[in-house]
Amino acid sequence: MPRPSRAAERRAELLVAAREAILEHGVIGLRLRDIADRADISTGSLLYYFPNLTELLYEVQRAAVERFCSNREETAAAEPDPRRRLAGLIRAGLPTGREDELCFLIYELGAYARIDAAYAAQHIQLYERQVALYSAVLAAGAASGAFTLTRDATTIARTLVALEDGLGLHLTQAVPTFTAAVAEQLLLAYATDSTGCALDKLPQPEGA
Repeated sequence: MPRPSRAAERRAELLVAAREAILEHGVIGLRLRDIADRADISTGSLLYYFPNLTELLYEVQRAAVERFCSNREETAAAEPDPRRRLAGLIRAGLPTGREDELCFLIYELGAYARIDAAYAAQHIQLYERQVALYSAVLAAGAASGAFTLTRDATTIARTLVALEDGLGLHLTQAVPTFTAAVAEQLLLAYATDSTGCALDKLPQPEGA
């Protein structure tokens, strides 16, 4: 009886090794050898599962984007109050700092998005999913009377995501420009101005 294939399991292990290598070395100058060493295999064995570094890192990016989006969508679905839902989305979207693995991976792999269309497509998908999520919360809040929007929901949503991305880059650099708490207050202030709702005055959830 033939032995069951471990290909899927091995590929998953190599994705973990790739994530760890990115967190340690960054994307610039990252080599297949760095990932192979983490996985304790030869580069030849690694190439059996992934034909090149580009494809391996693309899979890391795809998984990171999906996990990030799913986490935020679950955060939104769990809160019925549109005010708290919007504030919660803002908190969930900002990295806590360089130690925030998921956000750090996405920002690091953004370097490839500047030169590779496949990577750029993943970042566009990430952006559009965040815009759609914010737009839905803003529209629901306006419909319920909780928000008085100063612009259409999509415009506010696009601005929130753009601000979020810029602030996140500052938080994940070697020497952060400001703290995560300051970034959160900046976003909440914009959201407050855009919705007519004092989101920055809402009590934070327990454990925040």
